[in-house]
Amino acid sequence: MNFRMKYLISFSVALVFLLNSCKRDWLDAKPDRLLVVPQKITDFQALLDNSTAIFNFFQASGLGEIAAGDFYILYNSWLTLYGNQERSAYIWEETAKFYGGEISNDWQYAYKRILSANVVLNGIEKIKPSEDQKAAWSNVKGSALFFRAFDFYGLTQEYCRAYSGTSAATDPGLPLRLDYDVNLKVYRSSLQQTYDQIINDLSASAVLLPDTPVALTRPSKKAAYALLARTFLAMENYQSAGRYADSALNIGDELLNYSSINVASYPFKKFNKEVIFHSTFTYGIFNASRLLVEPELYKSYTEDDYRRTLFFNTVANGVNFRGSYSGDRTLFGGLTTDELFLIRAECNARNGDVSKAMEDLNRLLRTRFKDGYTDLTADNAEKALELVLRERRKELVFRGTRWSDLRRLNRDSRFKVTLKRTLNGTEYVLKPDDKRYVFPIDDYEVASGIVQNDR
Repeated sequence: MNFRMKYLISFSVALVFLLNSCKRDWLDAKPDRLLVVPQKITDFQALLDNSTAIFNFFQASGLGEIAAGDFYILYNSWLTLYGNQERSAYIWEETAKFYGGEISNDWQYAYKRILSANVVLNGIEKIKPSEDQKAAWSNVKGSALFFRAFDFYGLTQEYCRAYSGTSAATDPGLPLRLDYDVNLKVYRSSLQQTYDQIINDLSASAVLLPDTPVALTRPSKKAAYALLARTFLAMENYQSAGRYADSALNIGDELLNYSSINVASYPFKKFNKEVIFHSTFTYGIFNASRLLVEPELYKSYTEDDYRRTLFFNTVANGVNFRGSYSGDRTLFGGLTTDELFLIRAECNARNGDVSKAMEDLNRLLRTRFKDGYTDLTADNAEKALELVLRERRKELVFRGTRWSDLRRLNRDSRFKVTLKRTLNGTEYVLKPDDKRYVFPIDDYEVASGIVQNDR
């Protein structure tokens, strides 16, 4: 092992130890200045490539997926869950009982990565690249901006209210930690400021990043456009969402043909050709031995739909999920081509272009159904939108997007739903306008001065 590799591994281990040892008040975590600090572009790239311990892992989607209502678990399984926050998210628990003294995993892991991204952004600005280093320098800076935006976006979907243009200027947003100097006290910005920061970071990253990455755990221009599309969709800015989905698809629009995929424990390969950016999330509740798909959701997949057999597996108690694009038992929460087709189709439907909406939807579905598939048709924009949203739920099931979709769609009387779950004879209900569509911030962060959510 050469000196450089020892150096990089030592730094990564030290930083990982630092990040994992600071268990409280992530916004106030103080890095040890005696630790080895990266000095070269390759050092910063090595930190960004630490996808197992820092980036691309435990993204802020888990609690939302638990709460989104696409699965159920039996009471005995619920009792044996390791984390109180898992049990609480499942029944949409009130704030006082939600964490039971635990630290919010989705919050703390996201701010760990944000801290790491800020270390990179601070350090890379101090390096003046030579001509032959400019591409590598740009990739490092663009990647750090992307990672920061990716986590800010995920946090908004769980810890902030759904975006509304009429109230975003006064709704509480996130503490926008933009500097590695944690001695700077940061409080909650407005929701509008938070989304502006996400958009600014992604716009800047798109200029710096290559069209496609060397590895799918690295960001790219295509990934930045895809995340911009997802962000504007959450903001219900359908014109911008459609434009960025189109920009990403112009770089590459390959789809898997599900007829060529063999049924297996995990049918989809990691880094398959639909993946634009790879990221995963997990909680014990998602273990296949616990998770049982809601029967009505499963029944919505017809016998001639390959997704019925590739996504799901029939077990003694019902049906569980196996169709993660992660290629293993973790759930995939990254960015994909199929999501972009659905975003562009939805935006075209909302903007009245029925022909283009159905063209995108049918192009996707032809790769999902057995021979003899008949293209779906719509006589008007409302019907097209209904078809797109139906397929969006079925295509992106357990991808970490359903919670965000519920938050925005519940404001439309055509699509709002009431979620219900039953445990040990007790029924739990989440109405479309319920304040519990925002998760509480844990007690440690509130004690440090972060304002708690009104729920």
